[in-house]
Amino acid sequence: MASYSLSVCAEMVFLDLTLVERVQRIHQMGFGVEIWSWANKDIDALAATGARFTSMTGYLSGNLTDDAQIEALLSSAQESLAVAQQLNCPGLNLHGTGLDDQGLPVTPVAVVSGAMWLKAGETLRQLAAMGEKAGKVFTLENLNTAVDHSGTPFAKASDTLALVEAVNRPGLKMNLDLYHAQIGEGNLIELLQRSGAAIGEIQVADVPGRFQPGTGEINYRAIARALNAMDYRGVVALEGWAQGDSVAALEQFRDHFTL
Repeated sequence: MASYSLSVCAEMVFLDLTLVERVQRIHQMGFGVEIWSWANKDIDALAATGARFTSMTGYLSGNLTDDAQIEALLSSAQESLAVAQQLNCPGLNLHGTGLDDQGLPVTPVAVVSGAMWLKAGETLRQLAAMGEKAGKVFTLENLNTAVDHSGTPFAKASDTLALVEAVNRPGLKMNLDLYHAQIGEGNLIELLQRSGAAIGEIQVADVPGRFQPGTGEINYRAIARALNAMDYRGVVALEGWAQGDSVAALEQFRDHFTL
């Protein structure tokens, strides 16, 4: 039996249903549930589904490096923590900068300076402390800049790992997204092993297309074996589109991570 648990992002499957109905279907299939921004959602209705929420976006605006934007980030992170308490959701996801509704950075960055690295570390320490006080964990997600998120600073998994290890607090971990990492870096099993205890969550989808495992080039069965060998006890979440029927896609995801 696998050491980890499985979850599914409700934003990307069962697209013909309302979000609450998607959450219900995912929950009925035995998965945990993830959502993106809570601002446009009926939190009471989501809580009433009885679903096991594993992650949600942990901010509404702002970034890690600009003073005015840091203030906005910390303020909306505090609001997000209150929503996470209502949903009993342990993980709150962050990115290297604020993203618009197309997944692109609000303020694209061409070159990340040393001063930006230092400021990002300071901001993440504050977020980690906020998470620890609330009994939650913020996770910093790697993204790819070649296909989906051009201009995003701190995008590579090596960047998020460096920041998480520099902060070195239990309230901040990596959200290691293997879809993004395959596009940006590759060598996924060694990346998992190198990241080790810094990982707070793993997200998956196949390449190309960002569909469920088994539709592309990533050997997710080997990934599953490697995670089990590492005794990884966190969440593996499908953050990908369903190629074909959503039920079949989720079962294909489950099959690839069942040992």
